[in-house]
Amino acid sequence: MICSRWSAAVAATIAAAALAGCMAGSPPIPAEAPPSPAPGVSPPGPPTVEAPSIARGSGAPLLIDRTDLRLGTTVQFDRIPTASELHDLTLLPGLAHIVLSLPAWPAEYAPLDVLNQAPEEADVVVVLPGYPPNRAAAEVWNYLRANLRIVVIVAGPPPSNTVVSDLNAMRRLERVIAQMDEPSRSGFERLQRPLSFRKLME
Repeated sequence: MICSRWSAAVAATIAAAALAGCMAGSPPIPAEAPPSPAPGVSPPGPPTVEAPSIARGSGAPLLIDRTDLRLGTTVQFDRIPTASELHDLTLLPGLAHIVLSLPAWPAEYAPLDVLNQAPEEADVVVVLPGYPPNRAAAEVWNYLRANLRIVVIVAGPPPSNTVVSDLNAMRRLERVIAQMDEPSRSGFERLQRPLSFRKLME
């Protein structure tokens, strides 16, 4: 069973971790701001550098498999990694998951081919935003040999049955997550994959 743990930046995307039906989202307690230094006095320690956000695109869940007794390293990208980067991952201890939180659906197969070089010991979890723009964008994922698990996060019901058919044709699609104020299966009746809902709170 797979669970997720989120940073504060991705607390709103807890549903993306429902890949195996088990979720846990709890943002960390925010740290108190340090006292301001006196005028003309530099603060102690090294300069503050803002950490890069891991919530770009649709969110990047941290996956934890309770049945996996390895160190369970998860590597997250907000883009498609290069072949060199995938090769370097083989040096990490306990590599279990490679999470790709993409900002958009790739339009063609060519940039995805590199995923076939992903380490065999890890699965590749792809989080895609919105519905596929066309049938070709959905079908290109079927050509990959990598150990893929795809999650699609959408903003509401599908615009047509054609789009639902495109999703059903994706062999590696594990789940669709609909962001809706009032969860409803209306429009999803023909979807042949697990459906979850999320509601974002301000």
